[in-house]
Amino acid sequence: MSRWMALITFLLAIGFAVSPVLTPGFNGFSPDQFPVPQDNPPVQPAGYAFAIWGVIYLWLIVGLGYGLLRRRNDDDWSEMLKPLAVSLAIGCTWLAVAMASPIWATVLIWAMLVTALMALFRAPRGDVWWAALPVGLYAGWLSAASCVSLGLLGAGYGWADAQTMALICVFLALVLASAIQSQLGRAPTYGIAVIWALLAVVIRNMDGNLTVAALAAGGAVALIVPTFKAARQKAN
Repeated sequence: MSRWMALITFLLAIGFAVSPVLTPGFNGFSPDQFPVPQDNPPVQPAGYAFAIWGVIYLWLIVGLGYGLLRRRNDDDWSEMLKPLAVSLAIGCTWLAVAMASPIWATVLIWAMLVTALMALFRAPRGDVWWAALPVGLYAGWLSAASCVSLGLLGAGYGWADAQTMALICVFLALVLASAIQSQLGRAPTYGIAVIWALLAVVIRNMDGNLTVAALAAGGAVALIVPTFKAARQKAN
């Protein structure tokens, strides 16, 4: 079972990385996908931040390839791979769903996050460069992206105005990430990914929405502490 799980998860990581090529034309939710069009939403990070996906895809493939070749019979790897395979399987279909339904895309990205976090907490303490660190980066970015998706959905369906939803969801991302990184106590890439997203929210709002920018900046600074502690624990 461990061997098959290692192979399946590795193939899913490749499929996940290839999915943007197979689903052309998606550049984020379009404004007209919502009853209340979302033009330049303050909750969304600046576009450059999404380049982190390239690092996530590559690191997951390399890490899971290592696991397939060197750790396919290890039970601790198998425990991580089970929820990670579910997360990646959902990820393979996410872009296609997002082009059709922001509601279902939001549900699925939260499901991706939950299973990615399960994998992260089960990641073996050895082989951190191949397991905990790439999965941490993946789960960290999903933590931010899930809150962004929720913010877009809330504003787009009129639950609150765009600024209010941005403030709520940036705060949610901060609380969620702080709790997870502190409880995890390792894999500082998790916190780094969330900080990266929050700083991109700051850049997005510097010219127009200083309230959201200030909250995101404060959140990024606050996350430095648990992330630094996790980095020190990794070093020790």
